[in-house]
Amino acid sequence: MSSPPLLQTRGLTAFYGDAQALFGIDFDLYAGEMVAIIGANGAGKSTFLKCLTGLVKTPADQILLKGQPTGGQHPSAIVQRGLTMVPEGRRLFPSLTVEENLMMGAAVKRSGPWNLSRIYELFPVLHERRHSPGTALSGGQQQMVAIGRALMSNPEILLCDELSLGLAPVIIREIYASLPAIVAEGMTIVIVEQDVSMARSVSKRLYCFQEGQVSLSGASDTLSHEQISQAYFGV
Repeated sequence: MSSPPLLQTRGLTAFYGDAQALFGIDFDLYAGEMVAIIGANGAGKSTFLKCLTGLVKTPADQILLKGQPTGGQHPSAIVQRGLTMVPEGRRLFPSLTVEENLMMGAAVKRSGPWNLSRIYELFPVLHERRHSPGTALSGGQQQMVAIGRALMSNPEILLCDELSLGLAPVIIREIYASLPAIVAEGMTIVIVEQDVSMARSVSKRLYCFQEGQVSLSGASDTLSHEQISQAYFGV
């Protein structure tokens, strides 16, 4: 890559009390690409995203956003700088309608192309259900709300944690079919996904985590099934 990374980590470590969860993660993300992170349960994928978003504290210089350190910053400051996450399990506000949940994402008041009209264009069913409680929707529709809420903050980087979790295959395909349109707006996306085939099919580059370390990285279309299996399972 000729341009510098939009986001990078260098020797990233993370701890939960005395227990170490990440061991020296080096990661690069360039503007306009979609990168996938795969790995088994407990490999450190979600912890990595939590570090990027400030939910797990890290040394400042281990995470750089546009060349500036963000490690240890408050999550709200990181959202203001253009990085937001679609959390695992959606985590909608149960007392709010679909539209009210979406508007929560706009509270940071970053300028950009995403507003309610654009979200409803991307996910028409949300316009139809906009006055319904967010938690009254199907799992797939709730995932659309979670994605829309994140987009409403007009981030430069969108982190997606386990988009397919608990969803039917037809809904997963529909959710992933929306991502190219989001990237076309200039978004840069990181997806954490246990479905290796899906992760490879939508991403430009792929990282595999194992026991808190990067066990494999490379272009998604050049890594072999054998390489991925060995990196994923460690056998």
